[in-house]
Amino acid sequence: MEIFDNLFLFVIIILKEVDRMQIERKTILKDEKFLRQISKEVDLTNDDYKEVIKLLHDYCIENNNKTLAIASVQLGIPLRLVYLRNTSLEEIFNSERDESKILINPKVLRREGITRYWEACASCLDYFGLVERPYRIDVEYYDEFGEKHKDIFEEFAAIVLSHELDHLDGTLHIDKSIELYDMPLEERKEFRKTHTMEIIKKDGEFKQTTTNFKKIEDIK
Repeated sequence: MEIFDNLFLFVIIILKEVDRMQIERKTILKDEKFLRQISKEVDLTNDDYKEVIKLLHDYCIENNNKTLAIASVQLGIPLRLVYLRNTSLEEIFNSERDESKILINPKVLRREGITRYWEACASCLDYFGLVERPYRIDVEYYDEFGEKHKDIFEEFAAIVLSHELDHLDGTLHIDKSIELYDMPLEERKEFRKTHTMEIIKKDGEFKQTTTNFKKIEDIK
């Protein structure tokens, strides 16, 4: 689909033409080029972005068994907007949890420490990868009311948010996976019971310890 110069016109056309609960996520199967774009900043003077937030909320709730968070580009709207539904590792399988945390035009101020976690993604089919992320990220962003915030996200919350922030710049978790498998949802759930988050270190500037990433074509 052509991306309009007026991105909010593009958003409104999407929301009017397709029923909100029937909008499907973009995936690497058909939409990898779309997912690889850099999302544009939200114009906070135009209230249309609130319709996008409703869309993200509804999608997360409808798909709560497999969606912890989502970036709007994953639903076909390339704006710098992230919805966090669940950033609690202890409640990762709690389908009722909904934090309703909105980050608009987020900007990372600092990354510290290193963690490793097995990540999946609604846009990357069943590809399941071990990814290094910062233990802590300091983020500046706007909420749904246009108010500016500076927050600190640590441990699993930093992992979830870092994954979504990558989407805003066209990067996928499969690009950063130290190990990578094709594993269906139910198998991933069992795998995660014995393969939880690993904390490498909690402080110091975040630097990737390996660049030896696995590729999809290497999966047998």
